[in-house]
Amino acid sequence: MKLLSALAVLLLLSSSAQAAFNHKEALQGPFSSGTEVTTQCLTCHQEHAEEFMKSSHWTWELEQKLPGRTVKRGKKNSINNFCVSISGNEPRCTSCHAGYGWKDSTFDFKDMTKVDCLVCHDTTGTYIKDPAGAGEPLAKVNLTNVAQNVGAPVRDNCGSCHFYGGGGDAVKHGDLDSSMAYPDKATDVHMDTDGNDFQCQTCHVTENHQISGNAMGVSPGGENKIGCENCHDAAPHKNKKLNTHTATVACQTCHIPSFAKNEPTKMRWDWSKAGQDLPETTDQYGKHTFMKKKGSFIWQKDVPPQYAWFNGHADAYMAGDKIDPTTVVKLAFPLGDIKDPKAKIYPFKVHTGKQIYDTELNILLTPKTYGKGGYWTDFDWDLAAKLGMEANPTMVEKGLKYSGKNGFVETEMWWRINHMVSPKDKALQCNDCHNKGQRLNWQALGYDGDPMKNSKGIKHAKAE
Repeated sequence: MKLLSALAVLLLLSSSAQAAFNHKEALQGPFSSGTEVTTQCLTCHQEHAEEFMKSSHWTWELEQKLPGRTVKRGKKNSINNFCVSISGNEPRCTSCHAGYGWKDSTFDFKDMTKVDCLVCHDTTGTYIKDPAGAGEPLAKVNLTNVAQNVGAPVRDNCGSCHFYGGGGDAVKHGDLDSSMAYPDKATDVHMDTDGNDFQCQTCHVTENHQISGNAMGVSPGGENKIGCENCHDAAPHKNKKLNTHTATVACQTCHIPSFAKNEPTKMRWDWSKAGQDLPETTDQYGKHTFMKKKGSFIWQKDVPPQYAWFNGHADAYMAGDKIDPTTVVKLAFPLGDIKDPKAKIYPFKVHTGKQIYDTELNILLTPKTYGKGGYWTDFDWDLAAKLGMEANPTMVEKGLKYSGKNGFVETEMWWRINHMVSPKDKALQCNDCHNKGQRLNWQALGYDGDPMKNSKGIKHAKAE
């Protein structure tokens, strides 16, 4: 019943979208910039821009609770083990911001004319942002044509950024890539273009431009969650034994047996190898495994997830936090364990890396990589670290300056796997995990052994 209700709402919204206002009469053009388009949009849609400017898609930060502290965190100030940080690199990184002109930390988030309406509402498929243009569209884009043909967002609109996070197709998430624009049933049963054909907002229900759902890597303390139970019952199976699993096993664990089904995803990025005068190399997928300006990479395809207990909350490294360089630094990771009544076994992509840190301050550094003085230009880690830290508002506010001494430390970042849901006949079977199955590491999850084989092996089982 829940699923039918959700689909009914979607059909209603789709019908409304089809009856949308004809913008060809209102937006005459010609337009020479995105800001000119937005200025025209605001004559009718000022309240919508005001709504959008309250969203994390605009602010790139969200007030959230992490263990022991409340922080403002988002793409604006988080540190990852991909391109590390946007500070000092804004023209390149903010090409995915839904705005125009975020070139440095002086960007005016109160300027309504800087909102990019077109990136979410383009229906022509021709709207492309300049990869290094601080969110501005490519000069070749016919802005008049795009503006006159706006409509409700589809997967391609969301995917123009979310499929390419981290600098390329499938780099970051693992379960979001270009194949999800028009997937078949084997790739994703929900977005299957010949079947359910869900758009992103079918699950990421949006009201007043506030989009439900949070990426754990960016917003580990985000409370705006969505889940399978929004449409499916808590006991969805005809088999009662399977239904008993839902108390401790997330739906995604069985129904997403692998990610990166069609496009390989990046699984490791080692910055310590950068700067070497070696030839660039590629793997069997045609992906770079070494680049002088970025270091070495490992890509994988059709990847089985890693599994951990997850209670719906996570923790993360914040800029300026002290690290122990003798251990792996966790940049974002799930919370929960076998004793936690709210936790379930959940699938993750774990991206590992090796990145620069300050060996005197014992903090992760945010190097400038793009543009003048950036590492990609000068191949000088000292200069890149100095400029990046000076451009980082959080570091400046905390009075943290690069000491002049650096090294490289192992890091890992956990990403939830929610997309690429397989058909039910491709879901994990009992023997994938139990008996001789190797899918789950029972000891790592807190069990003495396979609980199906030996009930006494459930040392910390929730049933106790």
